[in-house]
Amino acid sequence: MQVLQQQFSVSYSFPVIFAEAVFDLHNPLLADVIRQGGHPHNRALVVIDSEVVRLTPDLLGRISQYGEAYGSVMSFVSPPFQIRGGEICKHEPIEVERIHALVERHKICRHSFIIAIGGGAVLDVAGYAAATAHRGVRLIRLPTTVLAQNDAGIGVKNGVNAFGRKNFLGTFAPPFAVINDASFLQTLSERDLRAGISEAVKVALIRDRDFFDFLYEERANLARFAPAAMQKMIVRCAELHLEHIGHGGDAFETGSSRPLDFGHWLAHRLEELSASEVKHGEAVAIGIALDSLYSQHLGILGEIDLHRILTLLDTLGFALSHPALSWLDVEKALCEFREHLGGVLSIPLLEGIGRKVEAHAIDIPLMKRCITLLGERAAGKAALGVRQTVPANAFGQTYHARALSS
Repeated sequence: MQVLQQQFSVSYSFPVIFAEAVFDLHNPLLADVIRQGGHPHNRALVVIDSEVVRLTPDLLGRISQYGEAYGSVMSFVSPPFQIRGGEICKHEPIEVERIHALVERHKICRHSFIIAIGGGAVLDVAGYAAATAHRGVRLIRLPTTVLAQNDAGIGVKNGVNAFGRKNFLGTFAPPFAVINDASFLQTLSERDLRAGISEAVKVALIRDRDFFDFLYEERANLARFAPAAMQKMIVRCAELHLEHIGHGGDAFETGSSRPLDFGHWLAHRLEELSASEVKHGEAVAIGIALDSLYSQHLGILGEIDLHRILTLLDTLGFALSHPALSWLDVEKALCEFREHLGGVLSIPLLEGIGRKVEAHAIDIPLMKRCITLLGERAAGKAALGVRQTVPANAFGQTYHARALSS
């Protein structure tokens, strides 16, 4: 027998830039980023979220004018290609196929660019198409939502849904650059502004108690989307996500531990059960509440910490339960999440704010009990017409459960 062992490493580097008015004719930022590709002239295909076009009807004209103004650096090969915003665009393969067809028609090569403008779902679709055309076309992301600017748009993952499963098809393909344009956030609804904050709560809970303390202290300002508090939240959330991806030791998730998915085993299933009626960030907030409650009932998270977590989520305006939870098969959902992870169940839980622990087994009856408690809590608050938090002991007597499995 003869064995040849191949070994090599590849270094990745890309900027995440925070800016404003990217398509202002006097702002050379995008042209400067494209110039870093090393070619004197570059071809680019723009893919844009139809919801962004609806909210900023003059944007298509500004993009065209920008291309003309910086024509010495780049050429937009066609008018921006619009795809439907939201999770719907990830459900149907036609969206990716259309982008592939445009890449072929306009002779976009591996040294050309796809510029994706939109929310996280559109960035996922455009990123998946870019990663699979010619085995990789350079991708520049311009996230337009809070969720995309602080999480979904800054990482190395792309994916679309298939077989009724979220992100069943996907790639790990770092972008060429990410440009977070704060001016896009001014067009968002309150619901979309709020949804992105849940990812900041998530990463604070598992990585940075000081950041959680900031979110807690600024919760009233964040609840009214005060610009200064929002921008500080977005930048720090993005920074923590990037630190984990770059220095966590498993950027392409070859193992089973995915701490950035705290609260996500439920969130993904809840999105599926609600046919995407529940936005990703809203589902994450419910997942955070559930896994925090479960952690407290295991005895690894203090009651005061749980109270602060729920108080923050309540004040931000998140609903912490949903009727679709009554259809949830907990054991099946955990099995599907285990399969998605790679065969070994690894659920991040909290042993304190800013400190996570990996659970490799879940007490199913206890988890079901916690889901029931969340529903009862939400029903009680709705009956009282109260949006503020209830006392720390609102769940009644502690539900005793066996210790965390290792």
